[in-house]
Amino acid sequence: MMKLWGRTSSSNVMKVLWTLDELGLPYDRIDAGGAFGRTKDPEYRAMNPMGLVPTLQEEDGWSLWESNSIARYLCNAHAPGGTLYPAEPRARAKVETWMDWTLGHVTAPMVVIFFTHIRLPEPQRDWKAEAKAREDSGRLWKIVDATVAKSRFLCGDDLTLADIALGCWVHRWHALPIERPDLPNLARYYETLKTRPGFVKHVALPLE
Repeated sequence: MMKLWGRTSSSNVMKVLWTLDELGLPYDRIDAGGAFGRTKDPEYRAMNPMGLVPTLQEEDGWSLWESNSIARYLCNAHAPGGTLYPAEPRARAKVETWMDWTLGHVTAPMVVIFFTHIRLPEPQRDWKAEAKAREDSGRLWKIVDATVAKSRFLCGDDLTLADIALGCWVHRWHALPIERPDLPNLARYYETLKTRPGFVKHVALPLE
């Protein structure tokens, strides 16, 4: 059975857990990262030289790191041709565009907001940076709002890795105690994501 190393509170681990759930794949999860440690151990660094989570390890010992790469690998290796990661080149390119966009644009400002409200002690909270990050995030979420006005999910009527990559931030955007612009299509999209058991189980959790 494959192993997944990583703590459940990590957004990147959530992404892989949700993918595994959608594909119905069995796995063992091992706590690592944060308070659990292990990521500095030589054995772990041999699998993942960055010392971050998640890391996937197949039964034969082969390992892979970087959450988007893991999600793509799982689809290619265990569910080729499925709708989660479509094989048709243009459809796949759209999915990968949203995955890259999430990583390259959404993650940074959302991390600032999340850490300011949830993880940093009060003396370390930079509210000016939080306000700027919230403004930047709002502009990005308007793009998503306009996109999901036309379809059920980001890339059409089927859930794809694009939605899994963005889903954690969709949840945190709505769950954080912040002022948000009125984006009804984004709100509807969030409710649609909550119909997926894997999203509810692994992503739509209390913030910590």
